[in-house]
Amino acid sequence: MTEHAQSRRARKAGIAAFVGTTIEWYDFYVYATAASLVFGRIFFPEGTDRLTGIAAAFATYAVGFFARPLGGVVFGHIGDRFGRRSALVITLTMMGAATFLVGLLPTYAGIGVFAPLLLVLLRFVQGIAVGGEWGGAVLMAVEHAPEDKKTFYGGFAQLGNPAGALLSTGLFSLLSTFGDDALEEWAWRVPFLLSAVLIVIGILIRLKIEESPVFEAEPEPDGGLPLTYALKTNWKPILLGIGTLPIAVGGYYLVTTFITAYATDPAVGLSETVVLNALSVAAVVELIATLGVAWLGDKVGRVRVVVWGLAAVAVLAAPQFLVVSSDSTVLIFLVFAAMRLVMAATYGPVAAVLAQMFGPQARYTSISVTYQVAGALFGGLSPVVSTLMFQATGSIVPVIVLLVAMCALSIACLLRAPQHTDDPAPAESPGPAASVGKASGPE
Repeated sequence: MTEHAQSRRARKAGIAAFVGTTIEWYDFYVYATAASLVFGRIFFPEGTDRLTGIAAAFATYAVGFFARPLGGVVFGHIGDRFGRRSALVITLTMMGAATFLVGLLPTYAGIGVFAPLLLVLLRFVQGIAVGGEWGGAVLMAVEHAPEDKKTFYGGFAQLGNPAGALLSTGLFSLLSTFGDDALEEWAWRVPFLLSAVLIVIGILIRLKIEESPVFEAEPEPDGGLPLTYALKTNWKPILLGIGTLPIAVGGYYLVTTFITAYATDPAVGLSETVVLNALSVAAVVELIATLGVAWLGDKVGRVRVVVWGLAAVAVLAAPQFLVVSSDSTVLIFLVFAAMRLVMAATYGPVAAVLAQMFGPQARYTSISVTYQVAGALFGGLSPVVSTLMFQATGSIVPVIVLLVAMCALSIACLLRAPQHTDDPAPAESPGPAASVGKASGPE
């Protein structure tokens, strides 16, 4: 294949990854935002105190994360056996159907205990879908790209996260202008119902993308099932990958989902509109920065860029939470934006970092299990644990300490993680060339 043809395929795959992951993460985030703002009041018994209701809503939110590893295994198998594209069309359809149905659910006042039960069921389906989505989207982008541009094109898949968050928080911010009563009675349903339109667009785009060249060339995994091969051969990089991701998948929700509930707590007293607007501006900053830090990862080393980002997150951990008690809206916007800027450095390059931790065999399964187990542990539990810690202590300090500790764990594991190449000659490693399917040191 000519260099021009490869670049064209890489661009198409990158754009498709961006559109698909934007829709998937939008669907995932509308649930998270609604859980922060209204689900505690409308899906649980009347009279439940505010923080208990939020914790219960976050518990249903966490169900999606615990379902994600199963989705990673199921769609990792499909992606490794039948192709990345087939798996991605199914995940997008599942996610869209589940999100749309949440928008139609009766509340606790209407059907009692069946309301939260149905909410949990649909959240579980969302988790299965997103569990298979991320790994496939990343691999389609990274595997179509030349070796010296893998981090940049992998960043297109990562763009979907801030773009989906922007769509979600921006839409909820707009709907919040109708007032709390309208938001609780009907407006919260609008973002869920709109997902039906986005899903149709995403599926049409995905059906036009060519299959990954690495999948077309890779041999069948030894030992039968892709999961068997992944656990037998890739167990060490899987563990290191899980340890690399606390901030990318868990810290992220602390500075978006949890902080929404914390800042709007009566003890802090920040308005929902200010929080949502600040998060929307921060999402724009991350959206703009993500490809920039991914490009930088190809120039100076993707591992190095992620480590810089993690160190900066640790530095900003205290200001991020303390600033919401200030009287300065401008300062709140600035600190929120600064945090998401450095978060972009921990998230943008990590697509290529994780993809290249594994050789081609059973790569979809390996990267999906890694990312989704980390999501269940750190993403699913961090908002619930943080809410309970704040409720028990009345202080935000334990949450700040937790965020800093997650940064330290991420750095320690990242510096030990291997990196593979798909081409015979690596383009960015200053050390000896690593052969195809062999691991070089961290970049």
